[in-house]
Amino acid sequence: MNEDIIRMAREAGIRDCTCNGDFGCLERFAALVSAAERNRTWTQEHWTEYERSIAAAEREACMGICEEAAEDMTDMAKWGAQTCSKLIKAMGQA
Repeated sequence: MNEDIIRMAREAGIRDCTCNGDFGCLERFAALVSAAERNRTWTQEHWTEYERSIAAAEREACMGICEEAAEDMTDMAKWGAQTCSKLIKAMGQA
């Protein structure tokens, strides 16, 4: 990721600079950006509509697997698979 940040900075016209008498500002900056990105708390507001649609499709597929598996199970296992499907559905409504 650092290499991508440095490449984008250079494409934007930013060049290596002198910081505190040494070279390498871009590398340090890229490390800070990478750390901030890793520590970011993502919320639903950060998701694009495309990402939301992918998550919904994934939930639907997982629910289908649970429901299909429930058809071949005994009562207790069937209850577990159906509960799993309901929990996955609830994730999309949160």
